[in-house]
Amino acid sequence: MIGILGGMGTQAGLDFCNKLAKLYRGNIDQDYPLFLLYNKSNIPGRPESIGIHTKKLSNKIKNKKNKKKYLSVLKSLENGCKLLKKSKCKFIVIPCNTAHYWYNDLKDKIKLPIINMPEEVFYYTKKKCKKNSSIGLLATEGTLKTGIYNKFFDKDYKLIFPNKITQDKSVNKAIRLVKMGKVKLANKIIKPAINYLIKKKCKKIILGCTELPIAIFAFKSLKTIKSSKIFLDPNLILANAAMKKYKNK
Repeated sequence: MIGILGGMGTQAGLDFCNKLAKLYRGNIDQDYPLFLLYNKSNIPGRPESIGIHTKKLSNKIKNKKNKKKYLSVLKSLENGCKLLKKSKCKFIVIPCNTAHYWYNDLKDKIKLPIINMPEEVFYYTKKKCKKNSSIGLLATEGTLKTGIYNKFFDKDYKLIFPNKITQDKSVNKAIRLVKMGKVKLANKIIKPAINYLIKKKCKKIILGCTELPIAIFAFKSLKTIKSSKIFLDPNLILANAAMKKYKNK
């Protein structure tokens, strides 16, 4: 059974489940994959709990206030994963990009496989884009700060981010609007950030916050999402990776 630690945000977790079901639609109920979604919406805010420009793990964070925030999120993620583990899930996916800042510490504590979303996006990109291509990244400031995508991409690609004004007025605002359920408005607000990256000659744009595919593909079919020539949807990529592992179990 696939364990899904959701709630970061709730719409993103549901979006992942929806894509999982549509990608691997059965003829009857029994053909669909077994999965358990824990919508743990009380996990402390991930971007707000970073506050430091570092890729280091909890035992190396010196600032006490930052370390307390880090450990607070880690403990909540750990509790969520433990519930999924007790429920007999064989592995876990986390449909939240920023949460992968805690990936290494969390994996060590849980002792259960956790699929790494940014890593899967990197593997997928390698199949689609030539080395040294410019790849755009739309994400929370927390994801950009901590370099969870840079860790995989910097050796082979040039990651391009929006400038500060575009990040504030377009990306951050669109993410907040999706969390509030204002998807149509989010779809409009995110467009300047997309145009910025296209002008920078990006071959692909990673929708590196799981709220963003909801905004950009609002009311569009899964076929349209899958056939997109510019956007990389981490939730969709993660769903495929999860099913590949599920079938091998």
